[in-house]
Amino acid sequence: MGDQGFRELRVWQSAKALAVTIYRLTANGPLARDFGLRDQIRRAAVSIPSNIAEGDERDTNKDSVRFLYIAKDSLGELRTQLEIARDIEALEPRIYDQLEVTCAEIGRMLGSLIKARSTI
Repeated sequence: MGDQGFRELRVWQSAKALAVTIYRLTANGPLARDFGLRDQIRRAAVSIPSNIAEGDERDTNKDSVRFLYIAKDSLGELRTQLEIARDIEALEPRIYDQLEVTCAEIGRMLGSLIKARSTI
C-alpha cells in the first residue's frame, strides 16, 4: 500500500531473510532428511514474507490486514514446527533459540503493522 512497496517494509525484509535462513538450514543435516517436516517448515517460512507482500499490494487497509494476519498465522506454524524439530533433536537448541528470537521480533512487527493499518 505504500509508495515504496513491500520491499521497503522492515518486517518483509526480516521475514524474507528468515525464509532464506530456513532454506539454507534445511538443505543439510537431520532436517534435510525429514522430508515432511522440512517441507512444512519451508512452506510456513516462505508464506510469511509472501503474505506480507500480497497484503501490501492490496487496495484497502482491510484487505492488507487480512493478509498480515495470514502471515502471522504462518509465523505461528513455523514457530511450532521449529519447536518440534528441536524436541526431536533435528535442530540444535542454540539454533532454535536464535530463530525463536527472530520469529518473536517478526511477530511484534506484524502486530504493530496490523494495528497501524487497522486504525487508518
